[in-house]
Amino acid sequence: MQSVHVKRAFKYRFYPTDAQADELSRTFGCVRKVYNLALAARTEAWTRQERVSYNQTSAMLTAWKKTEEFTYLNDVSSVPLQQALRHLQAAFTNFYGKRSRYPRFKSRKKSRKSAEYTASAFRFRDGRLTLAKMAEPLDIVWSRALPAGVSPSTVTVSQDYAGRWFVSLLCEDPSLQPLPGTDAAVGVDVGLHHLLALSTGEKIANPRHERRDRARLARAHQQLARKAKGEGANRAKARRKVARIYARIADRRRDHLHKLTTRLVRENQTIVIEDLTVRNLLKNGRLARAIGDAAWHEFRSMLEYKAHWYGREVIAIDRWFPSSKLCSACGNLQVAMPLHVRTWTCHCGTTHDRDVNAAKNILAVGLTASVCGADVRPQRSTPGGQSAMKQKPPRREP
Repeated sequence: MQSVHVKRAFKYRFYPTDAQADELSRTFGCVRKVYNLALAARTEAWTRQERVSYNQTSAMLTAWKKTEEFTYLNDVSSVPLQQALRHLQAAFTNFYGKRSRYPRFKSRKKSRKSAEYTASAFRFRDGRLTLAKMAEPLDIVWSRALPAGVSPSTVTVSQDYAGRWFVSLLCEDPSLQPLPGTDAAVGVDVGLHHLLALSTGEKIANPRHERRDRARLARAHQQLARKAKGEGANRAKARRKVARIYARIADRRRDHLHKLTTRLVRENQTIVIEDLTVRNLLKNGRLARAIGDAAWHEFRSMLEYKAHWYGREVIAIDRWFPSSKLCSACGNLQVAMPLHVRTWTCHCGTTHDRDVNAAKNILAVGLTASVCGADVRPQRSTPGGQSAMKQKPPRREP
Protein backbone atom coordinates (compact mmCIF):
# COMPACT_ATOMS: atom_id res chain seq x y z
CA MET A 1 0.00 0.00 0.00
CA GLN A 2 1.62 3.26 -1.12
CA SER A 3 1.54 6.40 0.96
CA VAL A 4 -0.18 9.45 -0.45
CA HIS A 5 1.97 12.57 -0.45
CA VAL A 6 -0.49 15.45 -0.30
CA LYS A 7 -0.38 19.00 0.90
CA ARG A 8 -2.97 19.94 3.44
CA ALA A 9 -4.16 23.36 4.57
CA PHE A 10 -4.36 24.05 8.29
CA LYS A 11 -6.62 26.99 9.03
CA TYR A 12 -6.43 29.04 12.23
CA ARG A 13 -8.00 32.18 13.54
CA PHE A 14 -5.76 35.07 14.54
CA TYR A 15 -6.12 38.51 16.07
CA PRO A 16 -4.07 41.22 14.34
CA THR A 17 -2.87 44.43 15.91
CA ASP A 18 -4.22 47.68 14.48
CA ALA A 19 -1.04 48.12 12.44
CA GLN A 20 -1.24 44.57 11.09
CA ALA A 21 -4.93 44.96 10.24
CA ASP A 22 -4.20 48.17 8.33
CA GLU A 23 -1.32 46.54 6.44
CA LEU A 24 -3.41 43.51 5.51
CA SER A 25 -6.37 45.66 4.45
CA ARG A 26 -4.09 47.63 2.13
CA THR A 27 -2.70 44.38 0.77
CA PHE A 28 -6.21 43.03 0.09
CA GLY A 29 -7.04 46.20 -1.83
CA CYS A 30 -3.85 46.08 -3.88
CA VAL A 31 -4.35 42.40 -4.69
CA ARG A 32 -7.86 43.13 -5.94
CA LYS A 33 -6.63 46.13 -7.97
CA VAL A 34 -3.81 44.19 -9.66
CA TYR A 35 -6.15 41.32 -10.47
CA ASN A 36 -8.70 43.66 -12.05
CA LEU A 37 -6.04 45.59 -14.02
CA ALA A 38 -4.59 42.38 -15.40
CA LEU A 39 -8.03 41.01 -16.22
CA ALA A 40 -8.92 44.25 -18.03
CA ALA A 41 -5.73 44.00 -20.09
CA ARG A 42 -6.35 40.37 -20.95
CA THR A 43 -10.02 41.06 -21.78
CA GLU A 44 -9.02 43.86 -24.15
CA ALA A 45 -6.59 41.49 -25.85
CA TRP A 46 -9.29 38.79 -25.94
CA THR A 47 -11.54 41.08 -28.01
CA ARG A 48 -8.69 41.20 -30.55
CA GLN A 49 -8.45 37.38 -30.49
CA GLU A 50 -5.10 37.60 -28.69
CA ARG A 51 -3.90 35.92 -25.54
CA VAL A 52 -1.81 37.50 -22.80
CA SER A 53 0.48 35.28 -20.75
CA TYR A 54 1.37 35.45 -17.07
CA ASN A 55 4.85 36.80 -17.92
CA GLN A 56 3.29 39.66 -19.85
CA THR A 57 1.01 40.61 -16.96
CA SER A 58 4.01 40.42 -14.62
CA ALA A 59 5.82 42.92 -16.82
CA MET A 60 2.69 45.10 -16.76
CA LEU A 61 2.74 45.03 -12.95
CA THR A 62 6.31 46.32 -12.96
CA ALA A 63 5.26 49.15 -15.26
CA TRP A 64 2.19 50.00 -13.17
CA LYS A 65 4.32 50.38 -10.04
CA LYS A 66 6.40 53.05 -11.79
CA THR A 67 3.40 55.23 -12.61
CA GLU A 68 2.19 57.99 -10.32
CA GLU A 69 -1.37 56.63 -10.33
CA PHE A 70 -0.41 53.21 -8.94
CA THR A 71 2.66 54.07 -6.88
CA TYR A 72 0.85 52.81 -3.77
CA LEU A 73 1.36 49.25 -5.04
CA ASN A 74 4.96 49.57 -3.81
CA ASP A 75 3.78 50.00 -0.21
CA VAL A 76 2.74 46.36 0.20
CA SER A 77 4.59 43.08 -0.30
CA SER A 78 5.05 42.23 -3.97
CA VAL A 79 4.50 38.50 -3.44
CA PRO A 80 0.68 38.61 -2.94
CA LEU A 81 0.45 40.78 -6.07
CA GLN A 82 2.36 38.22 -8.11
CA GLN A 83 0.22 35.44 -6.66
CA ALA A 84 -2.90 37.32 -7.80
CA LEU A 85 -1.54 37.22 -11.35
CA ARG A 86 -0.89 33.48 -11.01
CA HIS A 87 -4.46 32.94 -9.81
CA LEU A 88 -5.73 34.88 -12.83
CA GLN A 89 -3.57 32.70 -15.09
CA ALA A 90 -5.09 29.58 -13.49
CA ALA A 91 -8.58 31.02 -14.05
CA PHE A 92 -7.84 31.55 -17.75
CA THR A 93 -6.34 28.06 -18.04
CA ASN A 94 -9.60 26.60 -16.68
CA PHE A 95 -11.57 28.82 -19.05
CA TYR A 96 -9.59 27.71 -22.09
CA GLY A 97 -9.99 24.11 -20.92
CA LYS A 98 -13.79 24.62 -20.76
CA ARG A 99 -13.83 23.86 -17.03
CA SER A 100 -15.12 27.26 -15.87
CA ARG A 101 -16.62 30.52 -17.01
CA TYR A 102 -14.68 33.55 -18.19
CA PRO A 103 -12.94 35.18 -15.18
CA ARG A 104 -14.85 38.00 -13.53
CA PHE A 105 -13.69 41.23 -11.94
CA LYS A 106 -13.33 41.36 -8.17
CA SER A 107 -15.77 43.63 -6.36
CA ARG A 108 -14.67 45.69 -3.37
CA LYS A 109 -17.77 44.74 -1.38
CA LYS A 110 -18.51 41.20 -2.54
CA SER A 111 -15.16 39.57 -3.30
CA ARG A 112 -13.30 37.49 -0.74
CA LYS A 113 -10.57 39.42 1.04
CA SER A 114 -7.41 37.33 0.89
CA ALA A 115 -3.71 37.49 0.14
CA GLU A 116 -1.32 34.61 -0.50
CA TYR A 117 2.31 34.66 0.64
CA THR A 118 4.96 32.24 -0.58
CA ALA A 119 8.03 31.18 1.41
CA SER A 120 10.03 34.27 0.45
CA ALA A 121 7.44 36.56 2.03
CA PHE A 122 7.05 35.09 5.51
CA ARG A 123 9.13 33.66 8.35
CA PHE A 124 7.94 30.68 10.37
CA ARG A 125 10.08 29.80 13.38
CA ASP A 126 9.22 28.10 16.65
CA GLY A 127 5.51 28.34 15.95
CA ARG A 128 5.64 32.07 15.26
CA LEU A 129 4.56 33.42 11.87
CA THR A 130 5.75 36.82 10.65
CA LEU A 131 4.63 38.19 7.29
CA ALA A 132 6.53 40.54 5.00
CA LYS A 133 6.24 44.25 5.84
CA MET A 134 5.37 43.37 9.45
CA ALA A 135 7.60 43.74 12.50
CA GLU A 136 5.63 41.49 14.84
CA PRO A 137 4.40 37.90 14.43
CA LEU A 138 0.69 37.18 14.11
CA ASP A 139 -1.25 36.33 17.27
CA ILE A 140 -2.54 32.94 16.10
CA VAL A 141 -4.87 30.70 18.08
CA TRP A 142 -3.26 27.28 17.57
CA SER A 143 -6.41 25.16 17.87
CA ARG A 144 -4.47 22.10 16.64
CA ALA A 145 -0.80 21.38 16.13
CA LEU A 146 0.89 21.33 12.75
CA PRO A 147 2.48 18.01 11.71
CA ALA A 148 5.83 17.57 13.44
CA GLY A 149 8.86 18.75 11.53
CA VAL A 150 7.05 20.46 8.65
CA SER A 151 7.03 24.07 7.52
CA PRO A 152 4.34 25.77 5.44
CA SER A 153 5.05 26.31 1.76
CA THR A 154 2.43 29.04 1.36
CA VAL A 155 0.41 31.14 3.78
CA THR A 156 -2.98 32.64 2.93
CA VAL A 157 -4.45 35.39 5.09
CA SER A 158 -8.15 36.19 4.78
CA GLN A 159 -10.95 38.12 6.44
CA ASP A 160 -14.56 36.98 6.23
CA TYR A 161 -17.66 39.15 6.06
CA ALA A 162 -18.11 38.85 9.82
CA GLY A 163 -14.76 40.59 10.35
CA ARG A 164 -12.93 37.45 11.54
CA TRP A 165 -9.29 37.00 10.50
CA PHE A 166 -7.93 33.61 9.41
CA VAL A 167 -4.56 32.29 8.33
CA SER A 168 -4.22 29.09 6.30
CA LEU A 169 -0.88 27.27 6.23
CA LEU A 170 -0.29 24.81 3.39
CA CYS A 171 1.94 21.94 4.54
CA GLU A 172 2.79 18.45 3.41
CA ASP A 173 1.19 16.15 5.98
CA PRO A 174 3.13 12.88 6.38
CA SER A 175 0.50 11.59 8.81
CA LEU A 176 -2.00 11.08 5.97
CA GLN A 177 -1.66 7.39 5.12
CA PRO A 178 -4.06 5.07 3.24
CA LEU A 179 -6.38 3.19 5.58
CA PRO A 180 -6.41 -0.62 5.66
CA GLY A 181 -8.45 -2.03 2.80
CA THR A 182 -11.99 -3.27 3.35
CA ASP A 183 -14.71 -4.91 1.28
CA ALA A 184 -17.38 -2.50 2.54
CA ALA A 185 -19.20 -0.38 -0.05
CA VAL A 186 -22.11 2.00 0.39
CA GLY A 187 -24.51 3.86 -1.84
CA VAL A 188 -25.51 7.37 -0.78
CA ASP A 189 -28.70 9.18 -1.77
CA VAL A 190 -28.83 12.84 -0.73
CA GLY A 191 -32.12 14.50 0.11
CA LEU A 192 -33.85 17.27 2.01
CA HIS A 193 -36.11 15.47 4.49
CA HIS A 194 -33.12 13.30 5.40
CA LEU A 195 -29.71 14.63 4.50
CA LEU A 196 -28.42 11.17 3.55
CA ALA A 197 -29.97 7.76 3.00
CA LEU A 198 -27.49 4.87 2.90
CA SER A 199 -27.86 1.56 1.12
CA THR A 200 -27.45 -0.11 4.52
CA GLY A 201 -30.87 1.24 5.48
CA GLU A 202 -29.54 4.01 7.72
CA LYS A 203 -31.00 7.48 7.30
CA ILE A 204 -29.19 10.57 8.58
CA ALA A 205 -31.40 13.48 9.57
CA ASN A 206 -31.02 16.89 7.97
CA PRO A 207 -29.98 19.36 10.71
CA ARG A 208 -31.42 22.32 8.73
CA HIS A 209 -28.87 24.73 10.21
CA GLU A 210 -30.25 27.76 8.38
CA ARG A 211 -33.82 27.13 9.55
CA ARG A 212 -32.72 27.06 13.19
CA ASP A 213 -31.45 30.66 12.91
CA ARG A 214 -34.02 31.92 10.41
CA ALA A 215 -35.92 34.10 12.89
CA ARG A 216 -32.73 35.66 14.22
CA LEU A 217 -31.52 36.19 10.67
CA ALA A 218 -34.79 37.87 9.67
CA ARG A 219 -34.53 40.32 12.59
CA ALA A 220 -30.94 41.15 11.71
CA HIS A 221 -31.91 41.78 8.08
CA GLN A 222 -34.77 44.05 9.22
CA GLN A 223 -32.38 46.07 11.37
CA LEU A 224 -29.98 46.36 8.45
CA ALA A 225 -32.77 47.52 6.12
CA ARG A 226 -33.64 50.35 8.52
CA LYS A 227 -30.15 51.82 8.35
CA ALA A 228 -29.47 54.55 5.83
CA LYS A 229 -27.56 53.25 2.84
CA GLY A 230 -23.97 54.37 2.60
CA GLU A 231 -20.75 53.94 4.55
CA GLY A 232 -22.11 54.87 7.97
CA ALA A 233 -20.88 53.14 11.10
CA ASN A 234 -24.38 52.01 12.13
CA ARG A 235 -25.00 50.31 8.81
CA ALA A 236 -21.59 48.64 8.92
CA LYS A 237 -22.36 47.36 12.43
CA ALA A 238 -25.72 45.98 11.30
CA ARG A 239 -24.09 44.36 8.26
CA ARG A 240 -21.52 42.62 10.47
CA LYS A 241 -24.31 41.32 12.70
CA VAL A 242 -25.97 39.68 9.70
CA ALA A 243 -22.63 38.27 8.56
CA ARG A 244 -21.93 36.78 12.00
CA ILE A 245 -25.20 34.84 11.89
CA TYR A 246 -24.40 33.51 8.42
CA ALA A 247 -20.90 32.58 9.61
CA ARG A 248 -22.33 30.68 12.57
CA ILE A 249 -24.66 28.74 10.25
CA ALA A 250 -21.81 27.92 7.85
CA ASP A 251 -19.51 26.81 10.69
CA ARG A 252 -22.10 24.39 12.08
CA ARG A 253 -22.88 23.02 8.63
CA ARG A 254 -19.20 22.52 7.80
CA ASP A 255 -18.51 20.78 11.11
CA HIS A 256 -21.42 18.38 10.57
CA LEU A 257 -20.35 17.55 7.01
CA HIS A 258 -16.77 16.94 8.12
CA LYS A 259 -17.92 14.40 10.69
CA LEU A 260 -20.21 12.62 8.20
CA THR A 261 -17.68 12.42 5.37
CA THR A 262 -14.87 11.28 7.66
CA ARG A 263 -17.06 8.48 9.00
CA LEU A 264 -18.12 7.32 5.52
CA VAL A 265 -14.54 7.29 4.25
CA ARG A 266 -13.22 5.41 7.27
CA GLU A 267 -15.93 2.74 7.16
CA ASN A 268 -16.13 2.06 3.41
CA GLN A 269 -13.70 1.25 0.62
CA THR A 270 -16.10 2.37 -2.12
CA ILE A 271 -18.70 5.13 -1.90
CA VAL A 272 -21.21 5.61 -4.73
CA ILE A 273 -23.08 8.89 -5.16
CA GLU A 274 -25.14 10.64 -7.83
CA ASP A 275 -23.55 13.22 -10.12
CA LEU A 276 -26.03 15.98 -9.29
CA THR A 277 -25.87 19.42 -10.92
CA VAL A 278 -26.50 21.47 -7.81
CA ARG A 279 -26.15 24.71 -9.77
CA ASN A 280 -29.21 23.84 -11.84
CA LEU A 281 -31.18 22.54 -8.86
CA LEU A 282 -30.69 25.88 -7.10
CA LYS A 283 -32.76 27.51 -9.85
CA ASN A 284 -35.86 25.92 -8.31
CA GLY A 285 -37.36 28.88 -6.42
CA ARG A 286 -39.30 26.70 -3.98
CA LEU A 287 -36.41 24.44 -2.98
CA ALA A 288 -33.33 26.63 -3.51
CA ARG A 289 -33.08 27.68 0.12
CA ALA A 290 -33.32 24.13 1.43
CA ILE A 291 -30.91 22.77 -1.19
CA GLY A 292 -28.38 25.47 -0.37
CA ASP A 293 -28.68 24.68 3.32
CA ALA A 294 -28.10 20.96 2.65
CA ALA A 295 -24.79 21.81 0.90
CA TRP A 296 -24.71 18.76 -1.39
CA HIS A 297 -21.80 20.16 -3.42
CA GLU A 298 -19.68 20.73 -0.32
CA PHE A 299 -20.51 17.21 0.87
CA ARG A 300 -19.25 15.70 -2.40
CA SER A 301 -16.12 17.85 -2.39
CA MET A 302 -15.19 16.75 1.13
CA LEU A 303 -15.92 13.13 0.30
CA GLU A 304 -13.67 13.16 -2.76
CA TYR A 305 -10.59 14.77 -1.25
CA LYS A 306 -10.77 12.63 1.89
CA ALA A 307 -11.10 9.51 -0.24
CA HIS A 308 -7.94 10.60 -2.06
CA TRP A 309 -6.15 11.07 1.27
CA TYR A 310 -7.05 7.67 2.66
CA GLY A 311 -6.95 5.46 -0.43
CA ARG A 312 -10.71 5.10 -0.91
CA GLU A 313 -12.81 5.33 -4.08
CA VAL A 314 -15.75 7.63 -4.84
CA ILE A 315 -17.90 6.73 -7.86
CA ALA A 316 -20.42 9.19 -9.29
CA ILE A 317 -23.20 7.68 -11.42
CA ASP A 318 -25.23 9.36 -14.13
CA ARG A 319 -27.65 11.89 -12.69
CA TRP A 320 -30.41 10.63 -15.01
CA PHE A 321 -30.38 7.11 -13.62
CA PRO A 322 -33.93 6.41 -12.25
CA SER A 323 -32.75 5.32 -8.81
CA SER A 324 -36.00 6.15 -6.99
CA LYS A 325 -38.39 4.50 -9.46
CA LEU A 326 -36.45 1.26 -9.90
CA CYS A 327 -37.24 -1.69 -7.63
CA SER A 328 -33.96 -2.83 -6.05
CA ALA A 329 -35.43 -6.32 -5.54
CA CYS A 330 -36.80 -7.27 -8.99
CA GLY A 331 -35.67 -4.41 -11.25
CA ASN A 332 -39.17 -3.29 -12.24
CA LEU A 333 -39.32 0.39 -13.25
CA GLN A 334 -42.30 2.46 -12.07
CA VAL A 335 -43.87 4.81 -14.59
CA ALA A 336 -44.02 7.83 -12.31
CA MET A 337 -43.27 8.67 -8.71
CA PRO A 338 -44.10 12.17 -7.38
CA LEU A 339 -41.91 13.66 -4.66
CA HIS A 340 -44.60 13.31 -1.98
CA VAL A 341 -44.49 9.48 -2.32
CA ARG A 342 -42.02 8.38 0.37
CA THR A 343 -42.85 4.64 0.44
CA TRP A 344 -44.17 2.41 -2.32
CA THR A 345 -44.86 -1.29 -2.98
CA CYS A 346 -43.64 -3.03 -6.12
CA HIS A 347 -45.74 -5.64 -7.94
CA CYS A 348 -43.27 -8.24 -6.61
CA GLY A 349 -44.59 -7.47 -3.11
CA THR A 350 -41.54 -5.60 -1.81
CA THR A 351 -42.28 -2.39 0.08
CA HIS A 352 -39.59 0.25 -0.35
CA ASP A 353 -38.56 3.35 1.47
CA ARG A 354 -38.03 5.74 -1.45
CA ASP A 355 -34.62 7.07 -0.34
CA VAL A 356 -33.14 3.79 0.90
CA ASN A 357 -34.26 2.04 -2.30
CA ALA A 358 -32.56 4.80 -4.31
CA ALA A 359 -29.34 4.33 -2.31
CA LYS A 360 -29.39 0.58 -2.98
CA ASN A 361 -29.82 1.15 -6.72
CA ILE A 362 -27.06 3.78 -6.72
CA LEU A 363 -24.70 1.29 -5.10
CA ALA A 364 -25.63 -1.50 -7.52
CA VAL A 365 -25.17 0.53 -10.70
CA GLY A 366 -21.98 2.13 -9.39
CA LEU A 367 -20.34 -1.20 -8.59
CA THR A 368 -21.51 -2.71 -11.89
CA ALA A 369 -20.13 0.16 -13.93
CA SER A 370 -16.86 0.05 -11.98
CA VAL A 371 -16.37 -3.68 -12.58
CA CYS A 372 -17.38 -3.52 -16.25
CA GLY A 373 -15.27 -0.44 -16.93
CA ALA A 374 -18.24 1.67 -18.03
CA ASP A 375 -18.10 5.44 -17.84
CA VAL A 376 -20.24 6.48 -14.88
CA ARG A 377 -19.01 10.08 -14.94
CA PRO A 378 -20.83 11.91 -17.72
CA GLN A 379 -18.97 14.63 -19.57
CA ARG A 380 -19.56 17.98 -17.92
CA SER A 381 -20.41 20.86 -20.20
CA THR A 382 -19.19 24.35 -19.58
CA PRO A 383 -21.45 26.19 -17.07
CA GLY A 384 -24.21 27.95 -18.95
CA GLY A 385 -24.12 25.47 -21.83
CA GLN A 386 -21.75 27.58 -23.96
CA SER A 387 -18.41 26.59 -25.35
CA ALA A 388 -15.51 28.46 -23.83
CA MET A 389 -14.59 30.31 -27.01
CA LYS A 390 -18.15 31.60 -27.50
CA GLN A 391 -18.56 33.17 -24.08
CA LYS A 392 -18.46 36.92 -23.83
CA PRO A 393 -16.13 38.64 -21.37
CA PRO A 394 -17.94 40.31 -18.47
CA ARG A 395 -18.50 43.97 -17.95
CA ARG A 396 -16.01 45.58 -15.65
CA GLU A 397 -17.11 46.33 -12.10
CA PRO A 398 -17.41 50.05 -11.43
